[in-house]
Amino acid sequence: MTEDVRAPDVKPPPERLYGRQRGHPLRPRQERLLEEALPRLRFPLEKAGTPKLGFGKEPAQIWFEVGFGGGEHSYAQHNAHPDVGYIASEVFHNGLCSLLTRLVPVEEEATAPIPDMLRLWDDDARILLKAMPEASVDRLFLMFPDPWPKAKHAKRRFVHPHNVELVARVLKSGAVWRVASDDPTYQAWVEEVMGAQPYFDAPHP
Repeated sequence: MTEDVRAPDVKPPPERLYGRQRGHPLRPRQERLLEEALPRLRFPLEKAGTPKLGFGKEPAQIWFEVGFGGGEHSYAQHNAHPDVGYIASEVFHNGLCSLLTRLVPVEEEATAPIPDMLRLWDDDARILLKAMPEASVDRLFLMFPDPWPKAKHAKRRFVHPHNVELVARVLKSGAVWRVASDDPTYQAWVEEVMGAQPYFDAPHP
């Protein structure tokens, strides 16, 4: 049964949309990935004003993924679209390590070449999105986010009236915002929020 949550009544989003950043204790390899590899792949906030300069070479387009989980989707998109500058955002350490493991060989955390067209962002995605210029992103992904199923937690969902406006500002005209969820409560919530906003044409799933 889908919980009835009215989008127009939702509270403003909190400063943090997520809980703790670390789950199970990290192994030595994971610690090295976070300490040695992540800083070399992190998108430089000082380049947010001209985001194409944040990559190893100038991309044809910029795509942004909010909350990449284990990194499977980000990794696949990066490999399938070599001319696209891909910013993959995730705050949870285990997820960051999962993607970094695909990118960095063992014992080469500090020395392995990093991909020119993939950058990671390990803080709240909204910080970087707010710092980027209007109409600077060609595609944005939100793939199977935490559904926050209780009504009192609706303000923590990334699909939120305040965040919709933020995404609309940073996306180019005609760009795509792709949202995927297998949670009925979140699906109903997305339909309601997107049905009440003027920025996107939101087809029914």
